[in-house]
This record gives sequence, C-alpha cells and structure tokens, in this order.
Amino acid sequence: MNFIVWLLVGGIIGWIASKVMNTDAQQGVILNVVVGIVGAFLGGMLISPLVGVPTINQNAFSIGAMAVSLVGAIILLAIVNLFRRGKAR
Repeated sequence: MNFIVWLLVGGIIGWIASKVMNTDAQQGVILNVVVGIVGAFLGGMLISPLVGVPTINQNAFSIGAMAVSLVGAIILLAIVNLFRRGKAR
C-alpha cells in the first residue's frame, strides 16, 4: 500500500513542479511520477541535510517532506530545461 501512495504523491508533486516550470504540456502522467520521485531523491540529497526534513522517498508523508520533494522536482526540471533549451525557465 505504501508503494501506491508513494506513486500517487510523486505524481502530484511532479505535476505541481511541471506547472510551476511551465512544462506540463510536454509531460504525461508517467513522466510526472518520474519527475516527482527523482526530484524527491534530488531534494533528499541537496535540501534535506540543510533543513533536516526527510522526503517522500524516506516514507515521510508530511507537509515538510512534500515541500522538500517539490523543491527537488523543480530543481530537476530547471536542470532539464537548462540542457534542453539553454535556459532554466
């Protein structure tokens, strides 16, 4: 059951990040889930040690964990946009 919740929350986080970065038209549901989960991993590596909040990948489904995961997903999309278009946004 945790796996299904993890996928759903990852998809929602990926979708919100794609809305923030204006890449929603280019992404589908599967890519939103991937962006949410990989972004949570990235947020766990970069942001969690600074603020002391776990991510959704660490089985923590709190507001702080979702915020860290969202920031990680936004950073991931900014990096992808930087390589794809030559600009972060």
